[in-house]
Amino acid sequence: MRELEIRKATDADLPGILRLYAQPGMDDGNVLTVEAAAQVLQRMSTYANYVVYVAVEAGTIVGTFALLIMDNLAHMGAPSAVVEDVCVDEQLRGQGIGKAMMTLAMQVAREQGCYKLSLSSDLARGPAHAFYRSLGFEQHGLSFPRETSQEHRLTLGVCKSAALPCSPVPGSPVAPGKRLLVVPAFPRSPANAVSVMR
Repeated sequence: MRELEIRKATDADLPGILRLYAQPGMDDGNVLTVEAAAQVLQRMSTYANYVVYVAVEAGTIVGTFALLIMDNLAHMGAPSAVVEDVCVDEQLRGQGIGKAMMTLAMQVAREQGCYKLSLSSDLARGPAHAFYRSLGFEQHGLSFPRETSQEHRLTLGVCKSAALPCSPVPGSPVAPGKRLLVVPAFPRSPANAVSVMR
């Protein structure tokens, strides 16, 4: 039986998390620098209930996911939970790590009184869909995402208000002189986004 620890991520975990996201099929090597990731993790920590978790085995990060629990005015005020950025080391898939992570996510959502736990998965990820179905997730409705920028993988700016000047995160992979669309933490219409030069 494997000894797997699942806990909240810290800055010290960022290199291991970024290694997982750099895998083919996730971000294919296009990941933040550790410094930029630390800024994002710090910003995430200011949200009331947004946590990045890591699964650790023998001192190595072998999986990660983020869990957001948000309040609602609908559904009689019952909160809902969203799982994002689920990733397991590709050499260790199918060994129960993802199941352990999702079991924890479901447990936290229940403890927080969430009426649902949802996630999205790329249409091309058939094995992931089978995995989620095996855990009791059901395909429901349609998802209608819309990218807020043509360079969505490069939206690494820090912007607290569309009315304030914004700047790219130091260490971001945007080349000097490259136009970067910086979107506030809560996306607004493209007309309200701030475009900056680096």
